[in-house]
Amino acid sequence: MFITLDGGDGCGKSTQVKLLTEKLCSQGRSVVCCCDPGSTPAGEAIRQILLNRQDLSMTGITESFLFMAARTQLIQEVIRPALESGSIVLSDRFLLSTFVYQGYAGGVPPETLKMLSAAAVGETLPDLGIVLDIPCNTAAERLGKRSLPDRMEQKGEEYHRKVREGFLKFAAAEPNRYQIIDASPPPEEVGRAVWEAVQKRFHWE
Repeated sequence: MFITLDGGDGCGKSTQVKLLTEKLCSQGRSVVCCCDPGSTPAGEAIRQILLNRQDLSMTGITESFLFMAARTQLIQEVIRPALESGSIVLSDRFLLSTFVYQGYAGGVPPETLKMLSAAAVGETLPDLGIVLDIPCNTAAERLGKRSLPDRMEQKGEEYHRKVREGFLKFAAAEPNRYQIIDASPPPEEVGRAVWEAVQKRFHWE
């Protein structure tokens, strides 16, 4: 089973990945966690370029190529081997983020992203994608508490408004794959909603 957690910056993805991992492991399930981009040597190097090099100016298509390159390595080195071994894979972000950040908010044509994703991802798509939704003002408050926002977090209010709109639009278009969850409540409450979504999708008691 392949589960992704996605959403705008400040929505609490990493916290929810941690909580869901703990819940699954408590039931004796084998879980492999990963981060997109990242979790491989090549992916971590690309992550440094994409998120931590504020001095670099990139077009949306350049960002898209880099994200897809990191994602290809992640699939080949981590996701597919874990799935083949019978583990549940949890990913902090995945393909949907590129369609939202670089596509819907960044202006890269969806046809271009579809061609890139066909080569980079193929049929390795999540069985369940959790989209954590949070109002932009709440996200901004959370991000304001961080010591140093990354490149994507620094793109401005209008950009992040488009990001939220994009996540909601794409998730609503694929209700059999994506589940939207309100990420405004405390983490434990959000975690319960995430777990309920997982139980429902996979018919677990």
